[in-house]
Amino acid sequence: MVKCFYDLEIWKIAHKLRLEIYKLTRKFPAEERYAIVDQIRRASASVCANIAEGFGRYHFKDKIKFYYNARGSICEVQDFIFLSRDLGYIKTENARKVFSDYVLLIKKLNSFIRSVGEKEKAND
Repeated sequence: MVKCFYDLEIWKIAHKLRLEIYKLTRKFPAEERYAIVDQIRRASASVCANIAEGFGRYHFKDKIKFYYNARGSICEVQDFIFLSRDLGYIKTENARKVFSDYVLLIKKLNSFIRSVGEKEKAND
């Protein structure tokens, strides 16, 4: 039974990926510290934070709004993964792995959003 946001499978996956982003960006050039590094870390943290905040909301529409925000942040992370790869900061194989992990997270998040929506309809 899910009692808190950190019990959610999607939050656990997002948190694991956030840690991976932090590890990957440790070796970026110093001049990227307040540019790409800051942005991709904030976006990966935003995924987790929006899932947590959505879980804490009472109304279904509020919940879904934050889950949609999490999905948008996933796309932002993916964009920075492309950029980091193209600039040579992340090896192609590492970029592909993290990107595909985020694709899986989007799929799971979409399923979760659908299930929250179905619960809303059942309560009407």
